[in-house]
Amino acid sequence: MGAGEKNLGGAAFGLIGRRLGHSWSPLIHESLGSAPYALLELEPEEVEPFLRGGAWRGLNVTIPYKLDAARLADVRSDAVSALGAANTLVRRVDGTILAENTDVLGFTWLLTRFCRERLGGSPRELLEGREALVLGSGGAARAVSYALETYAGASAVMVSRSGPEGYEDLERRHRDAALVVNATPVGMYPACPATPLEQGVLAALPGLLGVLDIVYNPRRTGLVLAAERLGLPAESGLAMLVAQALHASELFQRRDLDDALIGGIERDLLARTDNVVLIGMPGAGKTSCGRELARLLHRPFVDLDDAIALESGREPSRIITEEGEEAFRRLETEAARRYGGRSGLVVACGGGIVTRAENYDLLHQNGTVVLIDRPLDQLSSDGRPLSQAQGIERLAAQRRPLYESWADVTVRCTGSASGDAAAVRDLLGL
Repeated sequence: MGAGEKNLGGAAFGLIGRRLGHSWSPLIHESLGSAPYALLELEPEEVEPFLRGGAWRGLNVTIPYKLDAARLADVRSDAVSALGAANTLVRRVDGTILAENTDVLGFTWLLTRFCRERLGGSPRELLEGREALVLGSGGAARAVSYALETYAGASAVMVSRSGPEGYEDLERRHRDAALVVNATPVGMYPACPATPLEQGVLAALPGLLGVLDIVYNPRRTGLVLAAERLGLPAESGLAMLVAQALHASELFQRRDLDDALIGGIERDLLARTDNVVLIGMPGAGKTSCGRELARLLHRPFVDLDDAIALESGREPSRIITEEGEEAFRRLETEAARRYGGRSGLVVACGGGIVTRAENYDLLHQNGTVVLIDRPLDQLSSDGRPLSQAQGIERLAAQRRPLYESWADVTVRCTGSASGDAAAVRDLLGL
């Protein structure tokens, strides 16, 4: 197919980029009314012919074509003119192309809600005249900086590996920073939960009010997890994704949309994509509950012990008996890393998953952790070498505080797998 022949498959709206992979944009735009919405990967030489001659009404544009989108448009918004980058294009009635940067609008919406609901004031009240550190130097970082300066009156400082403002001694040079915003792809799935800024740096910024990360998958990035451990208000970028889509959809449809749609779509996406992670004592019924819950929710089910057995060719009990508990725990952590960053799963964990602190971030980053609580006198140690060696009561005394500290919610066993699954579903509102 030639450069001028690529199309959206009959859709009026879509997203263009070079490598798109999985995107939630079609689902979001369907909810907003700007559908059908298609994804189209283009090579650099294909961009201009498609924009000039393609049969489209509205487009979102992602890496690496935001500069091209701004350059090729006939009319540019003030934000696009200032930034030289556009992520939204609209073909107007007269055939001309309008360019807008709804990343600016989406981040402004996220910032406003975050400041009001988590920090107790408006962005201008909290940030005017204060430093905000923006990690990154690309188009997203420029959009975030523009929003911070024009809407909140903040002094945005872009921090990057190659720019004039680097990461070295950041806490010394900018110790009065009020906000940190990650506008890099560091920490995005599947390379999660990585972080561009270590927890120690955040801890050394005494004036820091909160942390934002425009990465939206996973739900809690490495940076957000670090902020949570310090007790700092923090949020990732799902609301920004939905808010920028709403502003783009308004342009596509040439009509105003209710901002209340943003929160509703965000909640729906979280309900669909958050993992449900089951923890608890060996023999508590996590696997049977998980299988039944996955059936109720029409989701894939993963039992980490089964995954380890399948990949290693040995049952966990045999690994522990032959090589020791530590060898098994290493395999368990790798399984938690592989599945914890994915979305929309029901995951049943082995009873000892909580014995390694690093497993919490791996499972919490994209999931709600549910403790399945069964009375000790109903637990069996059959086929469980650690329960047999240490005794159920002793094991429970060691692990109970960890289970409780990890759990977002606790479900008391009902006496049946189906009852436990229904209780989890109802408690989480799924």
